[in-house]
Amino acid sequence: MQRQVGHFGLSAIAAVFAAAFAAASASSAWAAATPWTPNTTGNVGPAPASFNKWEAIEAPAESGASCGNGTPYRFFVNRTTNAANMAKTVIVFEGGGACWEQNACQMKDGVLGATNYKGIPTNYMSTGLALGGLITPFTSRTHPLQKVQTQSWNIIYAPYCTGDVHTGNKTAVYGDADPSAPITYYHRGFKNGEAIANWVGRYLPKQDKLLVTGFSAGGVGATAMYGLIRLADQPKQSALLGDSGPLFQVDRNATPEEAPSVLLHNKIRTAWGLDGDNGLASKMIATFPTAGTVDNLGSLTTGLAKVFPQDRLGYAVFQRDAIFSSFSYTKFYPEIAAVPAGAKRDELLNAKWVKEVGTWVNAMKPYSNTGYYVPYGRDFLKSHTLTTATFSGTGIKEANLPDVGAFVDNLLDPSKPVMRAYETQRTVQNAEGIALFSWISNALYSLLGL
Repeated sequence: MQRQVGHFGLSAIAAVFAAAFAAASASSAWAAATPWTPNTTGNVGPAPASFNKWEAIEAPAESGASCGNGTPYRFFVNRTTNAANMAKTVIVFEGGGACWEQNACQMKDGVLGATNYKGIPTNYMSTGLALGGLITPFTSRTHPLQKVQTQSWNIIYAPYCTGDVHTGNKTAVYGDADPSAPITYYHRGFKNGEAIANWVGRYLPKQDKLLVTGFSAGGVGATAMYGLIRLADQPKQSALLGDSGPLFQVDRNATPEEAPSVLLHNKIRTAWGLDGDNGLASKMIATFPTAGTVDNLGSLTTGLAKVFPQDRLGYAVFQRDAIFSSFSYTKFYPEIAAVPAGAKRDELLNAKWVKEVGTWVNAMKPYSNTGYYVPYGRDFLKSHTLTTATFSGTGIKEANLPDVGAFVDNLLDPSKPVMRAYETQRTVQNAEGIALFSWISNALYSLLGL
């Protein structure tokens, strides 16, 4: 998940009226929103027909699913022939950039805009960000760098093409860069997640084990879509792993000093249609009334623990993540944007980031079925994501944990208490096997001003 955010220039009086209007709108949204219910008996897309290879599933147009440019949304299924694991499934939500501006939604503002803005082709698994399944150990049967027990399960890969971290439900028109040629953009991540949930409920129901995970923007998507997938599938055992896409505890009326992400959260509520009777925030609270409040997007993190007390929920993030923090703060805080990219800006970002990570972790502690895994950093992707490419470099040595794989195994083992680990020794690790790629990526980020 990356950047693309705008500056606010509201006067104090305008801000007061805007806040009042937002609160009124939210109240009406609560009243109008209806609970989400699975629809697994209608047209949910084609049935799977093969094993041990990637199969494209096109979501029906009537589901409302689509990519940002209006083309069909496709996800990919790879069913196992392993007899012991045919009723076990892992669902992986893809990461990438985000947008609410014309250029960013067309990838004209560098590599940090909307991922897959041209849509998802049928051969995406071999040509796109998925890298043939190597993008994460969760999507490869025989990953060259990493083993994980889900590699012999059914695998579902959810590409990202809506610029809304898999959460939006709004059709937007953007003409800020070129008013003479505005574009229509479909933030339909929420509808795409619904389509996946219904398909899974129809063709892979009542799994013995289910793991929903995702990295970066996909970490947000996994958390946001978990409840719907859980309702549709009704698995015997279920777990969540949200990697580096934290939904921080942020009340919409908080000050930036109290919750630095408040400016971002309030921006995306409007840009991506999170509020309103068909928005994700309102829909989730209508479906799970005890989960939290629509005023705090982060309440879903702990809300899932209350709604599904028998499930095992886990969240992972680096303390030094300089990508998600840049997305969250850089363009909202002029004092940060004014500092050239590099170590000094990263320190300003990290001061806000660590504060919110701490609040986020503390909010999880009362819930025994919720765990966290928070190492300090690794020299790969600016400490962004723990499950991209390899688990190497994600250990917490003071706790004798070799890498995040220990956290994954713990989440999938209901006989053990859910793991909680937060590194205090502050070590930045190297990721073995991808040193060259790490060097290239760090050089690229420096060139792009990150």
